[in-house]
Amino acid sequence: MGTWLLENIATILISLILLAAVAGIVVKLIKDKKKGNASCGCGCSNCAMSAHCHGRK
Repeated sequence: MGTWLLENIATILISLILLAAVAGIVVKLIKDKKKGNASCGCGCSNCAMSAHCHGRK
Protein backbone atom coordinates (compact mmCIF):
# COMPACT_ATOMS: atom_id res chain seq x y z
CA MET A 1 0.00 0.00 0.00
CA GLY A 2 2.82 2.42 0.86
CA THR A 3 4.50 1.81 -2.50
CA TRP A 4 1.28 2.59 -4.35
CA LEU A 5 0.93 5.88 -2.43
CA LEU A 6 4.50 6.88 -3.23
CA GLU A 7 4.08 6.05 -6.91
CA ASN A 8 0.86 8.07 -7.17
CA ILE A 9 1.56 10.97 -4.79
CA ALA A 10 1.58 13.57 -7.59
CA THR A 11 -1.78 12.42 -8.92
CA ILE A 12 -3.25 12.37 -5.41
CA LEU A 13 -2.00 15.88 -4.59
CA ILE A 14 -3.24 17.35 -7.87
CA SER A 15 -6.62 15.67 -7.36
CA LEU A 16 -6.89 17.11 -3.84
CA ILE A 17 -6.02 20.60 -5.09
CA LEU A 18 -8.61 20.39 -7.86
CA LEU A 19 -11.22 19.05 -5.44
CA ALA A 20 -10.54 21.94 -3.05
CA ALA A 21 -10.86 24.46 -5.90
CA VAL A 22 -14.18 23.00 -7.05
CA ALA A 23 -15.48 22.91 -3.48
CA GLY A 24 -14.51 26.56 -3.02
CA ILE A 25 -16.31 27.55 -6.21
CA VAL A 26 -19.45 25.67 -5.18
CA VAL A 27 -19.43 27.27 -1.72
CA LYS A 28 -19.06 30.74 -3.27
CA LEU A 29 -21.91 30.10 -5.70
CA ILE A 30 -24.17 28.94 -2.86
CA LYS A 31 -23.30 31.99 -0.74
CA ASP A 32 -23.92 34.33 -3.68
CA LYS A 33 -27.25 32.66 -4.41
CA LYS A 34 -28.35 33.08 -0.78
CA LYS A 35 -27.36 36.77 -0.93
CA GLY A 36 -29.35 37.18 -4.14
CA ASN A 37 -26.34 37.91 -6.33
CA ALA A 38 -26.40 36.70 -9.92
CA SER A 39 -23.86 34.11 -10.97
CA CYS A 40 -22.97 36.11 -14.10
CA GLY A 41 -21.73 39.02 -12.01
CA CYS A 42 -24.30 41.61 -13.02
CA GLY A 43 -27.61 42.54 -11.49
CA CYS A 44 -30.94 41.13 -12.60
CA SER A 45 -32.66 44.51 -12.88
CA ASN A 46 -31.45 45.04 -16.46
CA CYS A 47 -31.62 41.42 -17.57
CA ALA A 48 -34.28 40.45 -20.11
CA MET A 49 -34.32 36.88 -18.79
CA SER A 50 -34.71 37.71 -15.08
CA ALA A 51 -38.35 36.59 -15.04
CA HIS A 52 -37.29 33.16 -16.28
CA CYS A 53 -34.40 32.78 -13.83
CA HIS A 54 -36.41 33.58 -10.74
CA GLY A 55 -39.75 32.08 -11.69
CA ARG A 56 -41.61 35.39 -11.85
CA LYS A 57 -44.27 35.86 -14.48
